[in-house]
Amino acid sequence: MTLYNHIACKLCEYEALLVPYIPQGGNWKDLPDIFHDKRLDSIRATGGRTTYYGRLRWDKPSYTIATYFNRVPNGCNIHPSQNRILSNREAARLQSFPDGFVFKGSKASQFKQIGNAVPPLLAHYVSSLIKPHLQSYNFVDLFAGCGGLSEGFIMNGFQLVAANEIDSNIMMTNEFNHSHYAPKENFILGDISHPQVQQHLFEACEGMKIDVIVGGPPCQGFSYAGWRDPNDKRNQLFREFVSVVCKLQPKFFVMENVPGILTMKSGDTIKEIIAAFREVGYYVGKPIKLNAEDYGVPQKRRRVFIIGSLNPDVQIQSATPLFSNDDPNLPRFVTVKDAIGNLPTLSDGGGVVETEFIFEAKSAYDRLMLQEISFEEFYGCCLHHSNPTSLS
Repeated sequence: MTLYNHIACKLCEYEALLVPYIPQGGNWKDLPDIFHDKRLDSIRATGGRTTYYGRLRWDKPSYTIATYFNRVPNGCNIHPSQNRILSNREAARLQSFPDGFVFKGSKASQFKQIGNAVPPLLAHYVSSLIKPHLQSYNFVDLFAGCGGLSEGFIMNGFQLVAANEIDSNIMMTNEFNHSHYAPKENFILGDISHPQVQQHLFEACEGMKIDVIVGGPPCQGFSYAGWRDPNDKRNQLFREFVSVVCKLQPKFFVMENVPGILTMKSGDTIKEIIAAFREVGYYVGKPIKLNAEDYGVPQKRRRVFIIGSLNPDVQIQSATPLFSNDDPNLPRFVTVKDAIGNLPTLSDGGGVVETEFIFEAKSAYDRLMLQEISFEEFYGCCLHHSNPTSLS
Protein backbone atom coordinates (compact mmCIF):
# COMPACT_ATOMS: atom_id res chain seq x y z
CA MET A 1 0.00 0.00 0.00
CA THR A 2 0.98 3.63 -0.38
CA LEU A 3 1.34 5.44 2.93
CA TYR A 4 0.92 9.20 2.66
CA ASN A 5 2.29 12.04 4.80
CA HIS A 6 4.44 9.81 7.04
CA ILE A 7 6.99 12.58 7.54
CA ALA A 8 8.48 13.73 10.85
CA CYS A 9 9.46 17.37 11.27
CA LYS A 10 13.17 17.60 12.11
CA LEU A 11 13.98 18.68 15.64
CA CYS A 12 16.12 21.73 16.18
CA GLU A 13 19.53 21.03 17.70
CA TYR A 14 18.43 22.02 21.21
CA GLU A 15 15.24 19.96 21.18
CA ALA A 16 17.17 16.97 19.84
CA LEU A 17 19.31 17.14 22.99
CA LEU A 18 16.24 17.21 25.27
CA VAL A 19 14.22 14.36 23.80
CA PRO A 20 16.37 11.36 24.93
CA TYR A 21 15.96 12.44 28.56
CA ILE A 22 12.17 12.22 28.45
CA PRO A 23 10.87 8.68 29.12
CA GLN A 24 7.63 7.21 27.83
CA GLY A 25 4.86 9.07 29.66
CA GLY A 26 7.35 11.68 30.86
CA ASN A 27 7.44 15.45 30.48
CA TRP A 28 9.37 18.60 31.39
CA LYS A 29 9.81 17.38 34.96
CA ASP A 30 12.19 14.70 33.68
CA LEU A 31 14.63 17.17 32.11
CA PRO A 32 17.84 17.64 34.09
CA ASP A 33 18.75 21.07 35.43
CA ILE A 34 21.53 21.45 32.87
CA PHE A 35 18.85 22.50 30.37
CA HIS A 36 17.59 26.07 30.43
CA ASP A 37 15.51 28.16 28.09
CA LYS A 38 12.96 30.91 28.63
CA ARG A 39 9.93 28.64 28.27
CA LEU A 40 11.31 25.78 30.31
CA ASP A 41 12.48 28.06 33.12
CA SER A 42 9.06 29.73 33.23
CA ILE A 43 7.30 26.37 33.50
CA ARG A 44 9.67 25.24 36.23
CA ALA A 45 9.08 28.45 38.16
CA THR A 46 5.29 28.51 37.96
CA GLY A 47 4.34 24.92 37.22
CA GLY A 48 2.83 23.86 33.93
CA ARG A 49 0.79 21.22 32.19
CA THR A 50 2.27 17.77 32.39
CA THR A 51 1.80 17.53 28.63
CA TYR A 52 4.53 20.11 27.94
CA TYR A 53 7.72 18.48 26.61
CA GLY A 54 5.75 15.23 26.79
CA ARG A 55 6.36 11.79 25.34
CA LEU A 56 3.36 9.60 24.52
CA ARG A 57 2.65 6.26 26.19
CA TRP A 58 1.93 3.17 24.11
CA ASP A 59 -0.78 1.91 26.45
CA LYS A 60 -2.94 5.06 26.61
CA PRO A 61 -4.75 7.32 24.15
CA SER A 62 -2.69 10.36 23.14
CA TYR A 63 -3.27 13.81 24.53
CA THR A 64 -4.92 16.37 22.27
CA ILE A 65 -3.25 16.73 18.89
CA ALA A 66 -2.88 20.50 18.53
CA THR A 67 -1.76 22.65 15.60
CA TYR A 68 1.87 22.80 16.76
CA PHE A 69 2.47 19.10 17.26
CA ASN A 70 5.71 19.59 15.32
CA ARG A 71 7.40 21.10 18.38
CA VAL A 72 8.58 19.46 21.61
CA PRO A 73 7.64 22.19 24.14
CA ASN A 74 4.07 22.63 22.94
CA GLY A 75 2.49 19.40 24.15
CA CYS A 76 2.86 15.64 24.32
CA ASN A 77 4.19 15.19 20.80
CA ILE A 78 7.20 12.87 21.16
CA HIS A 79 6.92 9.36 19.71
CA PRO A 80 6.69 6.72 22.49
CA SER A 81 9.87 4.86 21.56
CA GLN A 82 11.63 6.83 18.80
CA ASN A 83 13.52 10.05 19.55
CA ARG A 84 11.50 12.25 17.24
CA ILE A 85 8.25 14.15 16.89
CA LEU A 86 5.11 12.44 15.61
CA SER A 87 4.84 12.25 11.85
CA ASN A 88 1.90 13.86 10.10
CA ARG A 89 0.41 10.44 9.37
CA GLU A 90 0.77 9.36 12.99
CA ALA A 91 -0.96 12.55 14.15
CA ALA A 92 -3.66 11.98 11.53
CA ARG A 93 -4.21 8.41 12.76
CA LEU A 94 -4.49 9.68 16.33
CA GLN A 95 -7.15 12.03 14.96
CA SER A 96 -8.80 8.98 13.27
CA PHE A 97 -8.26 10.06 9.65
CA PRO A 98 -8.03 6.99 7.40
CA ASP A 99 -4.73 6.32 5.66
CA GLY A 100 -6.20 7.15 2.26
CA PHE A 101 -6.91 10.72 3.41
CA VAL A 102 -4.08 12.81 1.92
CA PHE A 103 -3.05 16.16 3.39
CA LYS A 104 -2.08 18.83 0.87
CA GLY A 105 -0.56 22.31 1.09
CA SER A 106 2.44 23.66 2.97
CA LYS A 107 3.98 21.91 5.97
CA ALA A 108 2.68 24.62 8.31
CA SER A 109 -0.78 24.28 6.81
CA GLN A 110 -0.79 20.52 7.26
CA PHE A 111 -0.01 20.87 10.98
CA LYS A 112 -2.90 23.32 11.24
CA GLN A 113 -5.25 21.08 9.24
CA ILE A 114 -4.58 18.01 11.35
CA GLY A 115 -4.56 19.80 14.71
CA ASN A 116 -7.74 21.81 14.11
CA ALA A 117 -9.80 19.00 12.59
CA VAL A 118 -12.79 17.31 14.14
CA PRO A 119 -11.82 13.63 14.53
CA PRO A 120 -13.80 11.73 11.87
CA LEU A 121 -14.80 8.98 14.31
CA LEU A 122 -16.24 11.58 16.67
CA ALA A 123 -18.17 13.08 13.75
CA HIS A 124 -19.30 9.57 12.79
CA TYR A 125 -20.82 9.12 16.24
CA VAL A 126 -22.58 12.49 16.13
CA SER A 127 -24.03 11.61 12.73
CA SER A 128 -25.42 8.41 14.25
CA LEU A 129 -27.43 10.46 16.76
CA ILE A 130 -29.43 12.17 14.03
CA LYS A 131 -29.45 9.51 11.29
CA PRO A 132 -32.41 7.55 12.73
CA HIS A 133 -34.55 10.68 12.41
CA LEU A 134 -33.82 11.14 8.70
CA GLN A 135 -34.91 9.43 5.51
CA SER A 136 -32.33 11.11 3.27
CA TYR A 137 -28.83 12.23 4.14
CA ASN A 138 -27.67 15.25 2.14
CA PHE A 139 -25.43 17.60 4.07
CA VAL A 140 -23.48 20.85 3.74
CA ASP A 141 -20.24 21.55 5.64
CA LEU A 142 -19.50 25.16 6.69
CA PHE A 143 -16.15 26.33 8.11
CA ALA A 144 -15.20 22.91 6.81
CA GLY A 145 -11.45 22.91 7.40
CA CYS A 146 -9.75 19.91 5.85
CA GLY A 147 -12.96 17.91 6.19
CA GLY A 148 -12.98 15.98 9.48
CA LEU A 149 -16.70 16.48 10.04
CA SER A 150 -17.44 15.61 6.42
CA GLU A 151 -15.28 12.49 6.60
CA GLY A 152 -17.16 11.18 9.62
CA PHE A 153 -20.58 11.87 8.11
CA ILE A 154 -19.55 10.29 4.80
CA MET A 155 -18.35 7.19 6.69
CA ASN A 156 -21.90 6.86 8.02
CA GLY A 157 -23.59 7.06 4.62
CA PHE A 158 -24.30 10.79 4.39
CA GLN A 159 -23.96 12.52 1.02
CA LEU A 160 -21.87 15.70 0.82
CA VAL A 161 -23.50 18.41 -1.31
CA ALA A 162 -21.21 21.41 -0.75
CA ALA A 163 -18.45 22.67 1.53
CA ASN A 164 -17.11 26.12 2.36
CA GLU A 165 -13.67 27.07 3.70
CA ILE A 166 -11.76 30.36 3.70
CA ASP A 167 -8.18 29.00 3.55
CA SER A 168 -7.00 27.88 0.10
CA ASN A 169 -4.35 25.43 1.42
CA ILE A 170 -6.90 23.76 3.66
CA MET A 171 -9.56 23.67 0.97
CA MET A 172 -7.03 21.97 -1.32
CA THR A 173 -6.99 19.01 1.08
CA ASN A 174 -10.76 18.94 1.48
CA GLU A 175 -11.40 19.05 -2.25
CA PHE A 176 -8.72 16.46 -3.04
CA ASN A 177 -10.26 13.95 -0.66
CA HIS A 178 -13.95 14.65 -1.15
CA SER A 179 -14.44 15.82 -4.75
CA HIS A 180 -15.60 12.32 -5.74
CA TYR A 181 -18.58 12.89 -3.42
CA ALA A 182 -19.54 16.37 -4.63
CA PRO A 183 -18.72 18.39 -7.78
CA LYS A 184 -15.49 20.37 -7.57
CA GLU A 185 -17.36 23.62 -8.07
CA ASN A 186 -19.27 22.89 -4.86
CA PHE A 187 -16.10 23.28 -2.81
CA ILE A 188 -16.53 26.98 -2.26
CA LEU A 189 -13.47 28.96 -1.24
CA GLY A 190 -14.07 32.26 0.51
CA ASP A 191 -15.37 34.15 3.52
CA ILE A 192 -18.89 32.94 4.28
CA SER A 193 -19.75 36.38 5.65
CA HIS A 194 -19.47 37.80 2.11
CA PRO A 195 -22.84 37.81 0.28
CA GLN A 196 -21.35 36.52 -2.99
CA VAL A 197 -19.84 33.50 -1.21
CA GLN A 198 -23.16 32.69 0.43
CA GLN A 199 -24.89 33.08 -2.92
CA HIS A 200 -22.44 30.64 -4.51
CA LEU A 201 -23.25 28.18 -1.73
CA PHE A 202 -26.99 28.58 -2.23
CA GLU A 203 -26.60 28.03 -5.98
CA ALA A 204 -24.64 24.82 -5.28
CA CYS A 205 -27.56 23.60 -3.18
CA GLU A 206 -30.27 24.67 -5.64
CA GLY A 207 -32.72 21.88 -6.37
CA MET A 208 -31.34 19.75 -3.53
CA LYS A 209 -33.07 18.93 -0.28
CA ILE A 210 -30.51 19.67 2.42
CA ASP A 211 -31.05 17.44 5.44
CA VAL A 212 -28.18 18.57 7.66
CA ILE A 213 -25.80 21.51 7.91
CA VAL A 214 -22.64 20.86 9.90
CA GLY A 215 -19.75 23.09 10.80
CA GLY A 216 -17.37 24.47 13.36
CA PRO A 217 -17.11 28.27 13.34
CA PRO A 218 -13.57 29.36 14.31
CA CYS A 219 -12.97 28.56 17.95
CA GLN A 220 -9.87 30.62 18.77
CA GLY A 221 -11.87 33.26 20.59
CA PHE A 222 -13.63 30.61 22.68
CA SER A 223 -10.59 28.45 23.39
CA TYR A 224 -9.09 27.99 26.84
CA ALA A 225 -5.72 27.90 25.08
CA GLY A 226 -6.27 31.32 23.47
CA TRP A 227 -6.96 34.78 24.81
CA ARG A 228 -10.73 34.25 25.06
CA ASP A 229 -11.32 37.76 23.78
CA PRO A 230 -15.06 38.53 23.86
CA ASN A 231 -14.48 41.17 21.18
CA ASP A 232 -12.79 38.74 18.77
CA LYS A 233 -14.72 39.02 15.49
CA ARG A 234 -14.36 35.28 14.97
CA ASN A 235 -16.74 34.80 17.90
CA GLN A 236 -19.54 36.29 15.79
CA LEU A 237 -19.10 34.03 12.77
CA PHE A 238 -21.69 31.68 14.21
CA ARG A 239 -24.24 34.26 12.98
CA GLU A 240 -23.24 33.41 9.40
CA PHE A 241 -23.86 29.76 10.23
CA VAL A 242 -27.32 30.72 11.52
CA SER A 243 -27.96 32.75 8.36
CA VAL A 244 -27.21 29.78 6.09
CA VAL A 245 -29.31 27.46 8.23
CA CYS A 246 -32.20 29.93 8.04
CA LYS A 247 -31.96 30.06 4.24
CA LEU A 248 -31.55 26.34 3.52
CA GLN A 249 -33.85 25.04 6.28
CA PRO A 250 -32.17 21.68 6.92
CA LYS A 251 -33.94 19.22 9.20
CA PHE A 252 -30.93 19.35 11.52
CA PHE A 253 -27.88 21.46 12.12
CA VAL A 254 -24.77 20.34 14.00
CA MET A 255 -22.37 22.99 15.29
CA GLU A 256 -19.06 21.89 16.80
CA ASN A 257 -16.78 23.88 19.07
CA VAL A 258 -14.39 23.78 22.01
CA PRO A 259 -15.56 23.48 25.63
CA GLY A 260 -14.57 27.09 26.27
CA ILE A 261 -17.67 28.18 24.38
CA LEU A 262 -19.78 27.09 27.36
CA THR A 263 -18.16 29.51 29.81
CA MET A 264 -17.46 32.47 27.51
CA LYS A 265 -18.87 35.66 29.05
CA SER A 266 -20.06 33.68 32.09
CA GLY A 267 -22.24 31.47 29.89
CA ASP A 268 -23.93 34.30 28.01
CA THR A 269 -22.25 33.39 24.71
CA ILE A 270 -23.76 29.90 24.50
CA LYS A 271 -27.16 31.29 25.48
CA GLU A 272 -26.83 33.85 22.67
CA ILE A 273 -25.95 31.15 20.14
CA ILE A 274 -28.84 28.90 21.13
CA ALA A 275 -31.25 31.86 21.12
CA ALA A 276 -30.15 32.79 17.58
CA PHE A 277 -31.02 29.32 16.28
CA ARG A 278 -34.31 29.28 18.15
CA GLU A 279 -35.23 32.61 16.58
CA VAL A 280 -35.08 31.01 13.11
CA GLY A 281 -37.28 28.09 14.11
CA TYR A 282 -34.98 25.40 15.51
CA TYR A 283 -35.44 23.40 18.66
CA VAL A 284 -32.08 23.20 20.37
CA GLY A 285 -31.26 20.84 23.21
CA LYS A 286 -28.59 21.16 25.84
CA PRO A 287 -25.07 21.24 24.32
CA ILE A 288 -23.50 17.78 24.27
CA LYS A 289 -19.99 17.47 25.69
CA LEU A 290 -18.08 14.57 24.16
CA ASN A 291 -14.73 12.97 24.97
CA ALA A 292 -13.19 11.65 21.77
CA GLU A 293 -11.67 8.56 23.40
CA ASP A 294 -15.19 7.39 24.34
CA TYR A 295 -15.98 6.94 20.63
CA GLY A 296 -12.97 5.09 19.26
CA VAL A 297 -10.58 8.01 18.74
CA PRO A 298 -7.17 7.16 20.24
CA GLN A 299 -6.89 10.65 21.70
CA LYS A 300 -8.05 12.63 24.73
CA ARG A 301 -9.92 15.48 23.09
CA ARG A 302 -12.92 17.37 24.43
CA ARG A 303 -15.49 18.94 22.12
CA VAL A 304 -18.99 20.41 22.36
CA PHE A 305 -21.77 19.80 19.84
CA ILE A 306 -24.91 21.90 19.55
CA ILE A 307 -27.64 20.02 17.67
CA GLY A 308 -30.87 21.62 16.52
CA SER A 309 -33.94 20.18 14.82
CA LEU A 310 -36.90 21.65 12.93
CA ASN A 311 -39.04 18.96 14.56
CA PRO A 312 -40.00 19.93 18.13
CA ASP A 313 -40.38 16.25 19.01
CA VAL A 314 -36.69 15.56 18.30
CA GLN A 315 -34.24 17.06 20.75
CA ILE A 316 -30.88 15.33 21.03
CA GLN A 317 -29.05 16.23 24.20
CA SER A 318 -27.35 13.09 25.48
CA ALA A 319 -24.75 10.61 24.31
CA THR A 320 -23.69 7.10 25.29
CA PRO A 321 -19.99 6.15 25.35
CA LEU A 322 -18.92 3.27 23.14
CA PHE A 323 -15.51 2.67 24.76
CA SER A 324 -14.39 2.80 28.38
CA ASN A 325 -11.56 1.72 30.63
CA ASP A 326 -13.97 1.45 33.58
CA ASP A 327 -17.10 -0.23 32.21
CA PRO A 328 -16.46 -4.00 31.80
CA ASN A 329 -19.26 -4.19 29.24
CA LEU A 330 -17.48 -1.87 26.82
CA PRO A 331 -14.20 -2.29 24.93
CA ARG A 332 -11.23 -0.41 26.29
CA PHE A 333 -10.01 2.84 24.81
CA VAL A 334 -8.03 2.63 21.59
CA THR A 335 -4.40 3.26 22.49
CA VAL A 336 -1.44 4.88 20.80
CA LYS A 337 -0.05 1.37 20.24
CA ASP A 338 -3.26 0.31 18.49
CA ALA A 339 -3.14 3.42 16.33
CA ILE A 340 0.47 3.86 15.27
CA GLY A 341 2.40 0.87 16.61
CA ASN A 342 2.64 -0.82 13.20
CA LEU A 343 3.69 2.20 11.15
CA PRO A 344 7.22 2.31 9.70
CA THR A 345 10.09 3.47 11.88
CA LEU A 346 11.37 6.95 11.03
CA SER A 347 14.53 8.87 11.85
CA ASP A 348 14.35 12.42 13.16
CA GLY A 349 13.22 14.50 10.19
CA GLY A 350 12.71 11.38 8.09
CA GLY A 351 9.94 10.25 5.78
CA VAL A 352 8.59 11.12 2.35
CA VAL A 353 5.20 12.24 1.05
CA GLU A 354 4.46 8.78 -0.40
CA THR A 355 6.03 5.52 0.67
CA GLU A 356 5.20 1.93 -0.20
CA PHE A 357 4.61 -0.09 2.93
CA ILE A 358 3.27 -3.52 3.90
CA PHE A 359 2.03 -4.00 7.46
CA GLU A 360 3.68 -6.91 9.27
CA ALA A 361 0.69 -7.12 11.62
CA LYS A 362 -2.68 -5.43 11.62
CA SER A 363 -4.66 -4.27 14.61
CA ALA A 364 -8.40 -3.75 14.25
CA TYR A 365 -7.66 -0.04 14.18
CA ASP A 366 -5.08 -0.59 11.42
CA ARG A 367 -7.73 -2.28 9.33
CA LEU A 368 -10.19 0.53 9.99
CA MET A 369 -7.61 3.12 8.95
CA LEU A 370 -6.86 1.08 5.83
CA GLN A 371 -10.61 1.10 5.15
CA GLU A 372 -10.61 -2.68 4.95
CA ILE A 373 -13.45 -2.82 7.48
CA SER A 374 -16.29 -0.50 8.43
CA PHE A 375 -16.63 1.16 11.80
CA GLU A 376 -19.35 -1.33 12.71
CA GLU A 377 -17.01 -4.25 11.93
CA PHE A 378 -14.21 -2.55 13.86
CA TYR A 379 -16.46 -2.03 16.87
CA GLY A 380 -17.62 -5.63 16.69
CA CYS A 381 -13.99 -6.76 16.83
CA CYS A 382 -13.40 -4.56 19.88
CA LEU A 383 -16.50 -5.89 21.63
CA HIS A 384 -15.71 -9.55 21.06
CA HIS A 385 -11.97 -9.61 21.67
CA SER A 386 -10.43 -9.01 25.05
CA ASN A 387 -7.49 -7.51 23.21
CA PRO A 388 -8.81 -5.46 20.27
CA THR A 389 -5.27 -5.09 18.94
CA SER A 390 -5.63 -8.58 17.52
CA LEU A 391 -8.23 -9.87 15.10
CA SER A 392 -7.22 -13.50 15.43
